[in-house]
Amino acid sequence: MKTLNRPINRREFIGQAACAGLSFAGVLSTVGTLRLFSAAASAQSIPADTSKILVCLFLYGGNDANNTLVPRDLTAYNAYARDRGILALPRESLLPIGIPNDDGREFGLHPAMAPLQSLFNDGRMAIVCNVGTLVAPITKAEYLSGGAAIPPHLFSHNDQQVQWQTSVPDSPRKVGWGGRMADLLQSLNAGSNISMNISIAGSNFFQVGEEVIQYHVTPQGSIGLNQVDATWSPVREGYQAMSNMLGRSYGHIFEQEYANIINRAVANDTLLKTSLAAVPDYTDKFANSLLPGGGLSPTAAQLRMILRLISARQTLGMQRQIFFAALGGFDTHDEQLDDHNALLAQLSNAIADFYHATRDLGIADKVTLFTASDFNRTYNSNGKGSDHAWGGHHVVVGDAVNGGRLYGEMPALEIQGPQDTGTRGSWIPTISTDEMSATLARWFGIAESDLPLVLPNISRFARPNLGFMHL
Repeated sequence: MKTLNRPINRREFIGQAACAGLSFAGVLSTVGTLRLFSAAASAQSIPADTSKILVCLFLYGGNDANNTLVPRDLTAYNAYARDRGILALPRESLLPIGIPNDDGREFGLHPAMAPLQSLFNDGRMAIVCNVGTLVAPITKAEYLSGGAAIPPHLFSHNDQQVQWQTSVPDSPRKVGWGGRMADLLQSLNAGSNISMNISIAGSNFFQVGEEVIQYHVTPQGSIGLNQVDATWSPVREGYQAMSNMLGRSYGHIFEQEYANIINRAVANDTLLKTSLAAVPDYTDKFANSLLPGGGLSPTAAQLRMILRLISARQTLGMQRQIFFAALGGFDTHDEQLDDHNALLAQLSNAIADFYHATRDLGIADKVTLFTASDFNRTYNSNGKGSDHAWGGHHVVVGDAVNGGRLYGEMPALEIQGPQDTGTRGSWIPTISTDEMSATLARWFGIAESDLPLVLPNISRFARPNLGFMHL
């Protein structure tokens, strides 16, 4: 596979896309054929008693990374305050983070992120800087000239969410890189009837595989057929009629397969409910995420269920698990300061509570959580908020993380600066989603030789291992 150390131009992009209609489909169609060979090779290199769990926490709407990680040294802060205007956070409110071997610059986290400040300074959290969707590396001059391919529909929520989750911006196929990992490694969960990919936040593209199908549960547990108010005869009789239909044999292949799917869903629901009944509730592990009126914040409720599913992994026969959780509301076009503060407080408390729970359970080295989002937001304000931008920063948390460091390059925070696409402060990414994903995939157990099956564009980028995970 040819390595591209420069952006591909539009003619090359169109030509490659025409071939990719076959080559990319061919690559993914071979996953089913190569899966046993690749998984067998991976299984030989991974101890049989080692489990690893990957948690994607998606921030829907586009998190304002510019107020998540902020320069604190006086010169840089003054420039930040000038350009961010009404959105600038007071310098004294920023939470300092220690960065070893730095270049003299100082940074602080948003004042609502104290729990994550502690994790970073303890070496349990890393920050990946200026990461975003890319077709290939690109400079500002190439972007402005229009001679290089860029991700299609660059500032569109739906398109950028899909591209983040699939890591293939130049293909219409909607197979996620989490799904492709599960296709390759599912033999490590041999004997388990539950999917490796479980979502606590509804349908997503990240977990879509060619073979593996994402399994949906709610923060309260799995959803199944149950005899609600079974003492009422119409409900009881309806439930019995459904059971009778599912128990029949059908001559039509589609009718039979539909019945098989429903029967599997019912059986999996029963298995999951039984397994979860045997593990603790864990609400006590999320004390910092309790709401004033009782109950957990939406993010904490999702992470609590993930923690319970992790605890049930041995009963379920799972050595690999991929989870998807989400928090919405980051499309802060208005009232950004208040809304973003509340969102980051919820996020930080939930992530920190989840991490400390994994430490208490002795599995913090087996669980890695990372954030992702549509895109960053513009550096300058539209009045009380900001608009859609491009490259942003994301956190990775866990004991397998080489934490306490910034990875990648902080953009030059200058309106019309060397990484601004225009006049509003929308940073061209210097780290691709492929590179961040590849680093996580290698930790999860994907062999280096199999990375192109998970991330077909990875050869276009120079850093398939950013170094933020202990491999």
